[in-house]
Amino acid sequence: MTNFKLLALDMDGTLLNDELHISDVNLRWIRKAIEHGVTVIFSTGRGFMNAVDYANEIGLHSPMITVNGGEVWTKPYQLLERKTLDAKWVEKLHLLVSQYPETWFWAYTTERIYNKDSWNELKGQYAEHEWLKFGYYDEDIDIIQDIRRQIDSWNALEISNSSIYNLEINPLGVSKATALEKLCSYLEISMKEVIAVGDSLNDIKAIQAAGLGVAMHNAQDEVKAAADAVTYSNNEHGVAEVIRRYIFNGVETNL
Repeated sequence: MTNFKLLALDMDGTLLNDELHISDVNLRWIRKAIEHGVTVIFSTGRGFMNAVDYANEIGLHSPMITVNGGEVWTKPYQLLERKTLDAKWVEKLHLLVSQYPETWFWAYTTERIYNKDSWNELKGQYAEHEWLKFGYYDEDIDIIQDIRRQIDSWNALEISNSSIYNLEINPLGVSKATALEKLCSYLEISMKEVIAVGDSLNDIKAIQAAGLGVAMHNAQDEVKAAADAVTYSNNEHGVAEVIRRYIFNGVETNL
């Protein structure tokens, strides 16, 4: 085995296949890594409640990073750190999307998700909620790029994505990398002892900051360029291959 002590896994497009399932092959190798003392965590753009069911399903009681690093959990339901998005930015981000009436949008609070269909339930009371992340989705890439240019011009927010068709907005300085650094400090391990695996722009900083950064075969080109290595796709048990290759030194065992 190698000296890596923590394996940080993105979920959508990485650990989960296109049917949003964790394959039996991935699960078997995750359990093998845990049995040998490696801490395996989710590092996801999902909100806590959209991630924790997967952790419960596979019996994962390790730390979690959610909403792109906006929340760090020492274990499910035990919060270590939360960084919120000021309500004034949520209001401004919503005002921006009004220019694009066909664009889907959503935002996470600490309690629930509000989206295009339920936004009116807020009744404009933005300050009554603790916000974590705002998102946009449009299959018209030109619209996504235009929205990004406008937000970039504010120089005030963290911009990433979890697919080429969306944008995910967090407070400035919040990323999976900063969350991993916080978690490593808590666990008293070095970032050099971390493997970070992902497929989208919200994974790049973690991939660059970790001792080993791995992109999925299905990852966006920018992610592959930032990574130290590329594994199989999310539909080909790419996470299992990372564990086999980099934690168990490429042991010749069929996936």
